Amino acid sequence: MNFIHWSEQLNVYLVIGALLFAIGFFGFFRHRTLVGMLISGELILAGAALNFMAFGHFQGANSVTGQTFALFIMGIAAAEAAIVLSIMIAVYRHYRSIETRDLKDLEG
Repeated sequence: MNFIHWSEQLNVYLVIGALLFAIGFFGFFRHRTLVGMLISGELILAGAALNFMAFGHFQGANSVTGQTFALFIMGIAAAEAAIVLSIMIAVYRHYRSIETRDLKDLEG
């Protein structure tokens, strides 16, 4: 009998990655604070990294490829978080708020 454990199926990981991506995408446009947008952006990147890892493990001839892409995504996420946090500190010092509706002066 060919019984495959549920954690060994590609579809499970792809669905979880798509859910992370969708929750992050929805949250990015729903949140009104810069912190919420940052966290939602991290969820988007986590969903993409999970999908790369799953495809690399289940479909690739070499699973290191998916891991390499996931490491690059983690590096990009860390750089993004550092840059956005520094921008948020500068915005807070100038406007005394991180609510996006209070930042109307930034529009061109």
